[in-house]
Amino acid sequence: MLLERETELAQVAEALRAAAEGSSSVLLLTGPLGVGRTALLHQLPTLAEGEGIRVLRANAAPMEQDFAFGVVRQLFDSLLTGAPEEARGRRLEADDDVCRTVFCDDAPLLDENGTPTIPEQALYGLRSMLATVSAESPMLILVDDLQWVDTPSLRWLAFLVKRLHGLRAVVVCTLRDGYRRPGDPLLREMVDAARRELRPAPLSLGATKEVIHEQFGVPGDEEFARACHETSVGNPLFLKSVLAGLAMSGHRPIAEHVEAARSMRPAQLRERLASSLRAQPRPVRDLAAAIAVLGDQAEPELLGRLAGLDPIGFQAALRHLHQLGLLATEQELRFLHRAVQDAVESSMTVAERERLHDAAAGLLYHIGRPAELVAAQLLAVTGSDHLWAVEVLRAAADTALRRGAPRTAARYLRRALLDGSLSGEGRARLLIDLATAERGFDPAACERHISQAIPLLTTARLRAAAALRISPTIVGLGPPSVGDLLHQVAEDLGPADSLEGAARDVALRLEARLRHAGHEDPAELAAAVERLSALGEEPALITSAERELTSVLLNAAVLTARWPADGVSRLANRILEREPATSEQVHTPLPLVVIGLVAADSVRGISSWLAMEQQTRRQGGTAVDALVNVQQAMVLSARGRVAQAREYAERAVRLAEVHWQEAGVVSTLALTRVALDLQDSVLIERILDGPGRRRSSSLALTSALQFVKAAQDAENGRWTSALETLLACGRQLEASGWRNPVLFSWRPWAADLHRRVGDPCAAAALAEEELLRAKEWGAPVALGRALRVKARLMEGDPAVRLLRESVDVLRASANELELARTLVQLGQRLRPGGEAASVLREAAALASACGAPRLVERIRAADGSGASAAAPEAALTRTERTVASLVGRGLTNQEVAAELGVSSRAIEKHLTSSYRKLGVSGRRELIELLPRMDL
Repeated sequence: MLLERETELAQVAEALRAAAEGSSSVLLLTGPLGVGRTALLHQLPTLAEGEGIRVLRANAAPMEQDFAFGVVRQLFDSLLTGAPEEARGRRLEADDDVCRTVFCDDAPLLDENGTPTIPEQALYGLRSMLATVSAESPMLILVDDLQWVDTPSLRWLAFLVKRLHGLRAVVVCTLRDGYRRPGDPLLREMVDAARRELRPAPLSLGATKEVIHEQFGVPGDEEFARACHETSVGNPLFLKSVLAGLAMSGHRPIAEHVEAARSMRPAQLRERLASSLRAQPRPVRDLAAAIAVLGDQAEPELLGRLAGLDPIGFQAALRHLHQLGLLATEQELRFLHRAVQDAVESSMTVAERERLHDAAAGLLYHIGRPAELVAAQLLAVTGSDHLWAVEVLRAAADTALRRGAPRTAARYLRRALLDGSLSGEGRARLLIDLATAERGFDPAACERHISQAIPLLTTARLRAAAALRISPTIVGLGPPSVGDLLHQVAEDLGPADSLEGAARDVALRLEARLRHAGHEDPAELAAAVERLSALGEEPALITSAERELTSVLLNAAVLTARWPADGVSRLANRILEREPATSEQVHTPLPLVVIGLVAADSVRGISSWLAMEQQTRRQGGTAVDALVNVQQAMVLSARGRVAQAREYAERAVRLAEVHWQEAGVVSTLALTRVALDLQDSVLIERILDGPGRRRSSSLALTSALQFVKAAQDAENGRWTSALETLLACGRQLEASGWRNPVLFSWRPWAADLHRRVGDPCAAAALAEEELLRAKEWGAPVALGRALRVKARLMEGDPAVRLLRESVDVLRASANELELARTLVQLGQRLRPGGEAASVLREAAALASACGAPRLVERIRAADGSGASAAAPEAALTRTERTVASLVGRGLTNQEVAAELGVSSRAIEKHLTSSYRKLGVSGRRELIELLPRMDL
C-alpha cells in the first residue's frame, strides 16, 4: 500500500508524456533510509500499463558491486526478455561485440588500474540497442539504489544520461541520502544530469492510521495512532517495523497499548540500520558512537574530542550522518529515532562501549558537569581507574534522592560498591546509603545491606543508627530478622535513661520500634499504655525521637481504647504541631498519629498537614507514594468522602503492586474500608480475589478481609455465615486487645445480622455493649453509630428519640456519611410529610456529596421528592464536572480530550469515575441526568 505519493507519481507521469513526444529526462528519487524510495519505484510501472511503454528495471545491491555489468545485464535482460524471439535474435546478432563484452561470463576487460571497464564501442552499442527500442515505443528505465551500482554499469549509465536526446526515455534512479560521494565522479555525473529531484515526505497522521488499519485489520485508537506516528516520525519503514513488532508481541491498536507503541524498538529495523552504519567510513562510525554515548550531553566540542576528530573531520562526518537521515535535524546533535541509537550501540563491541563511556565520564568530570551526568557514564563501565569515581557516584546518588529518584540513586550506589578499594567504615557508609535509597521500593534489600554494614561499624551508636534506617511496619508484622537485629543493637547501646544527646535519641527511637513490634500482643500493648501514662499529661515532644516514641505509645492507647478520644486527639495534634510535614515520615512510626486522629474522629485539622506532606513528597512511583495515598484515603473515609477516598486507595493499591509488604497491607486496608462504606460488591470481590489473603499474616489485614467476606455473604443472603465470620473476627480482635469501636466496628454489624436471623436478644446485647464502648471512647462517630444501631432494634418514639440523639451527636462528627445514614433511618421512621421530606433531602445531599450512590438510591426509594432535591454534581471533582458538561454538549471523547489538552484515555477514566459516583450505567444516562445538575 503506497500512501501520500501522488505528487511524485504525477511528476513521473508528466515526464513520460514528455518522453513520448521526444523530450527525455532523468529523475532522481532521494530521501533518508526507510522513506519509501524503493516502494515508490516499484509503483512506477503501473504508469506504463496500457500506454505501450517499455519498462527496464535493475536493482543494485552492496554484495553485487564486484559483479561487473550486473545492473546493465538486469536492464537489458528485461528488454530482451520482453521481445519476440525473432526480434531478440536480430538484436543479439546486430550487436555481437556488445553482447560478448557485456553479457558473456568471460572475465571483464580491465583498465590500467585493474578496474573492470567497458569499451567505448560497447557504450555506443548499448545505446543503439535502446535507440532501436525507443523508436518503437517510449521507455521507462528504473534503477534502484544507485549508490550500489557496479562501476562499469555506472559508467554506462553516466554515458547514457548525457545522450538521451532522441531516445524517448525517462530514467528514474533512487539514491539514499548520505551517498552523494564527491569523490565519485560517475555518481556525481548522474546526480548533475537529473532534471528533477523527488523527495517523498514523511507520512501524515492520517496515513499512519491507514497503515495501522492494514496491519491489524481494525481502525486504531486515536491516541495509539498518534503514538505510532510520533515514534516512527512518519518514516514508513520505521512505522511498519514498529507495527510488526507490536503485532508479534500480541498488542492491539488500543489506548491501553499506547506506551508499548512509544517504547517499541524492533530488532529487524535495528539490524538494518546497523548494516547501513557498518558501510560508512570510520570517522562517521566514530561520531555516531560518540553521539550514542553522550546522549543529551552531545555538544560539538565534546563529540569531536570523544570521537578523536578535528573540526574539519567532525563537520564532514556530521554532514554525512545527516545525509544518511540518521539525525533529527542539521542543528540537533541527536538521532532521529531510538532504533538508530540501538543500531549504533549494537555495532560496537563491549570493550569499545566501555572505553567510550569511561572516556566520556572523564571529559564531563574535568569540565565540571553535574555529578549525575558523570555517574550516568560510569554506570556503563564495570571498572574504572578514575580515583574520583566513588565520590562522584555518591554525590549523584544524593542528588537523585533529593529529586525523588531512589531507584536511580540505588543504581549509582551499587556501581560504587564495585570499587574494590572500599573497606571498613567507608564501605559501611556506602551500604547504609544504598539501604536508605532502597527502603522505599525494596525493603528486603534494605534490610540485607544494613545487616552487611553493621559489623563494619565501630561504635554501638553507629550500629543502632544504621538499624533505624530500616523502615518500620505500620499495621503489619515485620520480619523476625529485623526484630532480632533491633534487639541486638538496642542491647549494645543501652537504655535511653543512661544516655545523652544523639545516643539518647537513637535509644528512644529503638524503643519505639521495639514496642510497636508487639502491637498484636495484649501484654505488650498494656505495657506501652502504662509507659505512656508514666510520661505524664504533657509528654516531652522536643525531639523527633520523643515524638516517634510517643506516637507508638499513643497508638497502643488507641488500639486498646484505654485513653479517651479527646485525650488522644490533643496529644496527636501536639505531635503534629511540632513535626514538620515531610515525605521521610513514612519511614518512621509517625504515620500512626494519623490512625489515632481517624479513630478519635478528629481529622478536620489534619488535612492541611497531609497536603504539606504530599507537596514535599518526592519519592516517585515507590511504596512511599502508596503510603502517602493511603493516609489521604483514611482521612477522606473518616470524613465520609468515600468516592474521593476510593480514588486515593486504588492509586495506593496500584503503586503497591510491586512493593507488597507494608504498602500492600495498608493499601488493601484503605480499600476495604471504602468497599464496605460503598457496599460495592464488585470491589469487594476484587479485594477477596487479590493478593492480600496470600501474602500477609497481619491481624489488621486478616480482620479487614474477614469483614469483607462477611459483607459478601450478607449481600448474597448468607446471613448466618456472615455472622459467624464477624463473631470469629471479633473474638480474635478482643483476644489481641484491639478494642477500639471506631477502627473495629464489628458489633453494630453483628447486631444487625443477629436481628436478621431472628435473635433479637443477642442483637440487643451487642448493641448495648457497643454503646458502652462508644461512650467510654467518646468519639462522636462511634457514639452516633451505636445510638443508630440500638434504635434500629427498637420501635416507635423511643427509636425516634435515639435517632434524633444520634443526629445531634453526628453533627459534631467529621463523618458526613454516618450522619446521612442516621438521617435516612430517621426520615423513614417519621411520618411522611414536611419533616421527613426535609430530613431525607438533607440525607440525599450528604450521600451525593460523599459519593455513595447506593445510599442515594435508598433515599429515592424512601421518598422520591426528597431525592430529587439532591445535588448529584456535588460528588464529582472539578475536572469530572467539566468533562460531563462537555459530553452534554455532544462532544466525543477525542473532542473533549482536545478541548482540555489531555489524552482520550484520561477522559475515559474521568467518565468512568463519574458514572460510578452518580450511579449511572453510561453516557446516555449521564446526559439524561445533566439537566438536574448545576454545571
